[in-house]
Amino acid sequence: MEHILHRARGRDAVSVDPGEVVTWFDRVRRDLPWRRPEVSAWQILVSEFMLQQTPVARVEPIWLAWIARWPTPSATAAAGAADVLRAWGKLGYPRRAKRLHECATVIATHHDDVVPDDVDVLLTLPGVGSYTARAIACFAYQQSVPVVDTNVRRVVARAVHGMADAGAPSAKRDEAEVAALLPDDDSAPRFSAGLMELGALVCTARNPKCGVCPLSECAWRSAGFPPSTAPAKRVQKYAGTDRQVRGRLMDVLRASDTPVTRAQLDVAWLTDTAQRDRALHSLLVDGLVEQTQDGRFALSGEGADAAVGAPSSEARGRTQPLRSQADNTKS
Repeated sequence: MEHILHRARGRDAVSVDPGEVVTWFDRVRRDLPWRRPEVSAWQILVSEFMLQQTPVARVEPIWLAWIARWPTPSATAAAGAADVLRAWGKLGYPRRAKRLHECATVIATHHDDVVPDDVDVLLTLPGVGSYTARAIACFAYQQSVPVVDTNVRRVVARAVHGMADAGAPSAKRDEAEVAALLPDDDSAPRFSAGLMELGALVCTARNPKCGVCPLSECAWRSAGFPPSTAPAKRVQKYAGTDRQVRGRLMDVLRASDTPVTRAQLDVAWLTDTAQRDRALHSLLVDGLVEQTQDGRFALSGEGADAAVGAPSSEARGRTQPLRSQADNTKS
């Protein structure tokens, strides 16, 4: 499959007219709150953390509540880890919340409470990868840098290379391709946002709305919309996964202001006790949950007693018995 993609990319490629993308984006852009001019770089950074693997509709209300409560990095850093995990709610992948809290602490402590504007410096922050660093530089600081997400890769694959899908990602190649499309004027950030919007609203993975596409030239359309030659992607299920079990356990912990007993956690998932133990152990390893000396469990930083915390580095990667209150009565 990879050699087919390389051969397709080697053909004479169609370019994308930045003016068409920017004009279309200015007309139809969604009024997302983190796009408003008064929003700070920190608040844009928060939105980027939340939007990773989570739909816009679920992010918007939680983002609004978050920035009202913690509008700056220092405000977020001053909050307890448990408060941050509660505010994250059911966005999923709560390790993002932990990393966001760590990121806020670094910015407040080492960057005078100001989000850096340099991509290389941004990459040193906890939880900030290549996409997020460039998104902040582009959308918060109006820099002309390539911002590549799944939607952008799909638009480029179709419009430029005539392929139904983009194949396996390659950060270096993908960023170079998008960089080559950027206009040479100050419209580059709007062009970047427009490419993302085009992939999200029109050039979608399934049922693309080609009839309303603003691009006058599209290699995929010119080629007669050839179907994808990639193997069908497996649909990720959620029901019954460790992710679901972790979420159930976190629900119990978020709902309590005090550490909870093992019995209170056990009722959250009765289907598979081994899976429940594995999920709880992984929450301890990730530093999202801690175990108190008396065997109860709490969100990070909220153990009433001295916490046992995450297993040692030697224990990471293997499931170990978790101490229950019954174990404590024997000692």
